[in-house]
Amino acid sequence: MPDTEKTPAERIIELARGIPYGWLTTINGEGRLVSRPMAPREVTDAGELWYFAERDSRDVSEITANRTVGVTLNSGSTFVSFAGTAEIVDDHAKKDELWDAAVEAWLPDGPQSPNAVLIRVTAESGEFWDTPGGRIATLISFVKAKITGERYDGGENETVSL
Repeated sequence: MPDTEKTPAERIIELARGIPYGWLTTINGEGRLVSRPMAPREVTDAGELWYFAERDSRDVSEITANRTVGVTLNSGSTFVSFAGTAEIVDDHAKKDELWDAAVEAWLPDGPQSPNAVLIRVTAESGEFWDTPGGRIATLISFVKAKITGERYDGGENETVSL
């Protein structure tokens, strides 16, 4: 279905699936936001984002103490953010399903290592910004705004409840 026929929820999931890296933000023991780069292994239609982590890592301990998280993803002229909750999942079948060589670089003992766990983020809301045509279209829109004195049209933007 063309982008114009997709719901905002379908559109944000589609955009998120096309971005290989982003930031997972948790809340530490002092109540401060802490972000770290992470690569989602899967983004489901239901708005779940799956990550691998080390059981004894800071992100796992912060999620255990406070499940509120944020995720930001960016690639070129596409930006996606999610707000939701996270939980630690120790599901052998799901770890096998999501395992690949990239994960192995971080967890060399394999998906069934006692230290390998999954983080499941359940997005409750999100927002996306996308400029079809990429950086060139962004540059043209910016130059047009400067020449005409009209406000910059940054492309498609939507807030989504999931």
